[in-house]
Amino acid sequence: MFSEDLLFTHRGLSGPAVLQISSFWREGQPVRVNLAPGVDLPALLLRAKATSKKLIANELASLVPSRLADAWASQDPALQRPISEATDKALLALAQRLADWELVPTGSEGYKKAEVTVGGVDTRDLSSQTMESKQPGLYFIGEVVDVTGWLGGYNFQWAWASGFACAQALAQKISG
Repeated sequence: MFSEDLLFTHRGLSGPAVLQISSFWREGQPVRVNLAPGVDLPALLLRAKATSKKLIANELASLVPSRLADAWASQDPALQRPISEATDKALLALAQRLADWELVPTGSEGYKKAEVTVGGVDTRDLSSQTMESKQPGLYFIGEVVDVTGWLGGYNFQWAWASGFACAQALAQKISG
């Protein structure tokens, strides 16, 4: 579960949450998105019903981009009205869908746009102390090793730490 920001673009979903998900997602798998994390959606919508005369789509626009709110409301005739005229049942169903939106991505931008990739030299084939492979004198560090961290500098930290471990081992080998 990732709670980073989600960005709606003309090409699809992006942003830190999508970049995190992309390390785990496999083509054809659904992704579940909570469009209003930390918000008590049923209470918010029922409160708006009692106090607002806005269209449901306009109320939704306070939670999601307005074009998404319009598209969401246009799919259901029960949502194409002022929120004060909506049934509690319709608003509660909407709250559920917003909190657990399931979608199946049609693909990714591919390797050309990738920020993080998976795969590489298996860590079981390397010394964790020196980064030397089972083939003596052959070392692997950084992104060529099958280590993938979350966004936020973990992959950089891995690259620097594995490079340092390797350099220390090589320095000992040379001096010793």
